[in-house]
Amino acid sequence: MKTIKLSGFALVMALSIGFFATSCSDDDPEPTPLPPIGGYGSADEVGAANLMAYWPLNGNGIEAKSSTAPTTTQGTTWVTGAKGQAANFSNGYLDYPSIAALSTTTGSITVSLWANISNNGGEGANGHPTTFFSLTRPNEWAGNVNFMSETGWAAPTSDSLTVKGLVVINQDGSGSFQDSRNTIKESPESIADGNVPSANKNGGKWAQYVMTWNGADGMFQIYANGVKISNPKWESRNGGNAMPLNFFTPTHPIIGAFGNVATTTDTWNLPMTGQIDEIRVWNKVLTGADIGALYELEKAGR
Repeated sequence: MKTIKLSGFALVMALSIGFFATSCSDDDPEPTPLPPIGGYGSADEVGAANLMAYWPLNGNGIEAKSSTAPTTTQGTTWVTGAKGQAANFSNGYLDYPSIAALSTTTGSITVSLWANISNNGGEGANGHPTTFFSLTRPNEWAGNVNFMSETGWAAPTSDSLTVKGLVVINQDGSGSFQDSRNTIKESPESIADGNVPSANKNGGKWAQYVMTWNGADGMFQIYANGVKISNPKWESRNGGNAMPLNFFTPTHPIIGAFGNVATTTDTWNLPMTGQIDEIRVWNKVLTGADIGALYELEKAGR
């Protein structure tokens, strides 16, 4: 049997390497956890028990909780987003089949997302709204839940965005339309009457937007970058009384358009031009503190 002889130098080197490898594996400390933000280590922990759907949009359109892929993809590419990658739409959208968790409701909802959009209208222009997300109603343009920006109201040179939530509640077969939004500018008289303007100067750059509907008291609020921007004059939609969501069914999600965009030729109802990232939907109202924490966590890539 052959034996392998090591020189003194080689033996010393082998022992040194072994000692170094053992020292590294045994003695290196574990990475220090990042400090929590609002009590959370990552965005995935915020409202985790009530999260119904999540689209990371990291290079594909798959909804993460149900593994549902879009049935129709139009005008969509993938770019660097607010966190990882994002969907880049050029007159585009992602249309999905029904997802069980989004087909019924407990009466309340929160939708959060990141968007990078610009105004496209103004006086004399053929402007149109930019739809971020919708849960459709059969054969109707406005879904059960709609989150959008009224980008047709201002010229492309304006960086002030009007962001709006719209819900349509099934009340004995009739649709009750309720909306909430920020107002960019108010007069001194309207401010004295309780209106609060928010310029929301996020046009042309990434911003996080959140809409909350509280079925217990009909409160409808809109946030930008963790701060409430909706005009309080319009937030209470039923005098403080209960007004739970009740969906028209069947319903399915669509990103970047209203539900009938694939079947209509209405010139105002156009697919999205802009970018969307990190869409989350909960069946409860997130608190203002949780919305602020979610913004900070996603902004930090967590």
